[in-house]
Amino acid sequence: MALSTTQSIWRSGGGDQTRTAYCGSGLMAAQFYFDPTLVNTTTAKVSSASGAPAVILPAGAVITEIQFNAAATGGTTPTMDMGFTLYTTGTASPTALIDNYAADAGKQTVTWVTSGAGTSLGAAMSTTELVYITGGANTGDAATGGTVSGTIIYFVTDPLIGQQNV
Repeated sequence: MALSTTQSIWRSGGGDQTRTAYCGSGLMAAQFYFDPTLVNTTTAKVSSASGAPAVILPAGAVITEIQFNAAATGGTTPTMDMGFTLYTTGTASPTALIDNYAADAGKQTVTWVTSGAGTSLGAAMSTTELVYITGGANTGDAATGGTVSGTIIYFVTDPLIGQQNV
C-alpha cells in the first residue's frame, strides 16, 4: 500500500469546474494513547510502544470529536483531562479539550456538546503554532491503572475560506 504525507490543507472543489462552490476542509484522524495515572500535562503518544512519537497537530487544527477505545481502571470515580501544549512557546492548556471526564467510561465519543468537553473542543487550538496533545489524571480521583487510547477526529482551518488559489 502506498503511503503519502503532505503539509497542505486538503480541500475539495467537487465537480464544480467554475470554482464557485465552497471547497471545504477534509477530516483527518489521529490515534492517541496516554497513561491516565500521570499528570494531565503528559504528552499523548501515537501508541503505547516504547519510544512512540508524540501526537502533534498542525496550526489551525480543530478537533471535532474524540473517540475513546480503552479506559482507565481503579479509583472510586476516576477522572481525566485532555488538552494541548503549544509547540514553540510551551504554553499548556491541560483541560482545554476534556475536563474532569470519566476516565473509566470505556468506548465513548466526546464532542463539544458532551458534558466534560473543554472550551477548545470544536475551536482552533492555535492559529500560529503546532500543538502537542496532552492527557492524564484530573486533580480529583485519579485512576490507578489502565490506559486511555482512541482516535481524534479533526480538520485544519482553511485560511482561504473556501476560495481556490489556482
